[in-house]
Amino acid sequence: MIEAVVFDVGRVLFQWQLGALFEKLTSDPDELDFVLSEVITEEWHFQHDAGRPLIDMVAERLAEFPEHARFIEAYPRRFNETIPGPVEGSLEIVRDLDAERVPLFAITNFGAEFWDKFRPTQPIFDLFRDIVVSGKERLTKPDPAIFARAADRFGRDPATMLFIDDNAANVASAQDCGWETHHFVDAPALRRDLIDRGLLAR
Repeated sequence: MIEAVVFDVGRVLFQWQLGALFEKLTSDPDELDFVLSEVITEEWHFQHDAGRPLIDMVAERLAEFPEHARFIEAYPRRFNETIPGPVEGSLEIVRDLDAERVPLFAITNFGAEFWDKFRPTQPIFDLFRDIVVSGKERLTKPDPAIFARAADRFGRDPATMLFIDDNAANVASAQDCGWETHHFVDAPALRRDLIDRGLLAR
């Protein structure tokens, strides 16, 4: 019996696109492609998700790519612009689950400094009882340790929680840790699954 629902944040509740910021800083498609593939890549960004301080990351990148300083300096200052809005239909599902008094939690790969800037802009998170943030825990999905920590924090058996994530590796790791899971593709498919599980009304 599922007693609680646990969401990922990026690309499940909110869109995330590094290009949404950097396309504002250049009209040259080749320059934008280089920045996203070599300078400020998702792989490099994930170091902050894992707990590495932004100040160290930015200084290192500036030394390596000084000619792209305007992009590198914008990254920590304007990160919220890489989140252009909610994933269509997802926040409505959160509100509907809350209306059904389903306990809500989240586990997100998100840098601590960026989370502290983004969280206050989104009142939807007031509906969540607890949110495990990788950058604060210095643990990232799909490491099983973050799922163990979340289960301990949430005070619930993983088998009683439905974990929702767009990343197949994260879903597989959660399954291996005993969680019920949903591999997120879009909100309509998620809603159907929640209805089938008896968590939302038809």
